[in-house]
Amino acid sequence: MSRTSKVRHNGHKVQINQSDRNDLIGAPPVVQALVGALGDHTVLWRPYDMRLYSYDGSIDRARPDAVILPSCTDDVVVAMRICAEHGVPVTPRGAGTGLSGGSIPVEGGVLIGTARLNKILHVDPENRRAVVQPGVVNSHLSEAVKQYGLYYVPDPSSQRACTIGGNVAENAGGPHTLLHGVTTNHVLGLELVLMGGEVVRLGGEALDSPGYDLVGLVIGSEGTFGVVTEIIVRLVPISEAVRTMLGIFETVDQASNAVSAIIGEGIVPAALEMMDNLPIQAVEDAYHAGYPRDAGAVLLIEIEGTEADLEAPARAIVTLCEGAGAREVRLAKDARERTLLWAGRKGAFGALGRITPDYYTMDGVIPRSTVPEVLRRIAEVGRAFNLTICNVFHAGDGNLHPLILFDAEHEGIIERVKQAGDEILAICASVGGSLSGEHGIGMEKNNVMGLIFSDADMDLMKTVRGAFDPKNLCNPGKVFPTPGRCLEPSGHIRAGAGW
Repeated sequence: MSRTSKVRHNGHKVQINQSDRNDLIGAPPVVQALVGALGDHTVLWRPYDMRLYSYDGSIDRARPDAVILPSCTDDVVVAMRICAEHGVPVTPRGAGTGLSGGSIPVEGGVLIGTARLNKILHVDPENRRAVVQPGVVNSHLSEAVKQYGLYYVPDPSSQRACTIGGNVAENAGGPHTLLHGVTTNHVLGLELVLMGGEVVRLGGEALDSPGYDLVGLVIGSEGTFGVVTEIIVRLVPISEAVRTMLGIFETVDQASNAVSAIIGEGIVPAALEMMDNLPIQAVEDAYHAGYPRDAGAVLLIEIEGTEADLEAPARAIVTLCEGAGAREVRLAKDARERTLLWAGRKGAFGALGRITPDYYTMDGVIPRSTVPEVLRRIAEVGRAFNLTICNVFHAGDGNLHPLILFDAEHEGIIERVKQAGDEILAICASVGGSLSGEHGIGMEKNNVMGLIFSDADMDLMKTVRGAFDPKNLCNPGKVFPTPGRCLEPSGHIRAGAGW
């Protein structure tokens, strides 16, 4: 029978088996300290486990030295304090669905996963508020508050898997944020654990707080300020009525012109999505959702409100689409058809797995009026790099998601794909756009920040970051340009490198 020793952690006894202690021989000092404080059930550090946490939905890979799975804020406080004492970087991680490498521990260190911080702590239907932990899955919150006639608006395509903490880190959006706004418009307060273990509360349940908007500053900061452990979110009433339409076009230009016409008419749909031909075919193979395989592009348009309020804008949208060249505009006749159309849109990225081994999802924002020009230039990038590029995106707010299709087994392909991605971001910047609409900068775009920010801009942002994290231990290697990413013997590697 193995002997055990006991240590105190937050008033509770943590048992550590002698066999576990023997296993720690040779482990890094920070791992020994974390296991001693939090127990072996909270700390993972063996090589196999590290491989499981070395990737997210992006193209990069890097292994942590240890993973912490806290069950409460106190666990995070202890972990942050120990990491600060050892000078070890910390990377927060939600569900790992991010697309810009935000949760990749590029400099190793300790990864703090929020999977066990998954409770809806409080729902206040009268004031339309909820308090949640960061590991709550996005769609689970809306399911939980549906009984009150409420829902949580931000709805990334990965909403059945992604977590609200990750959404806060990247300021996630989704198809239905065109009308209601993205994550930052639906978060009222945060609990944040700083490097060193200090807990701060920002904002609150009131609609507005005096002083600087520190909540807005933390949202989209990609874990570079600390680890979020509680979130106060705003809930919205479920609309009385919804109209979902599918505009079918021969060309992307026609669909783009329809988008401009709709917005120009003063109609702001709840969602206005575009898909070109290749994803349409993939979606139909996967979902049989009713998308016409021969269409050059489709628009998925949704408006919401009261029954009386929807008739006029629905008719106007049909007229505007037809005026732009739509060969047909279909109205979903029941909830089943609407659900199928949305299943196809939200499952479009995954459906592309039927026709390509790998794909790289980009994220840039452009003025709506430049969509036809930019998509033509993106197609030219595909030809120049001998890569197939297709498009599924939030057309209503000009948030592009070009998808570069490739096979990671081909030597040199990863770097070629990344170069093509940089070219696409340069195109977005050249027309007055931005580098990200909802996926974040992460380690995907940090080295092209100079496309839209000056050195003075970035120095100012670094000063703000330094106020929260003076030693740059919170998610280093993200957002700001880095001198290079050297592969290290400890296992900090990339996809395509035999990881």
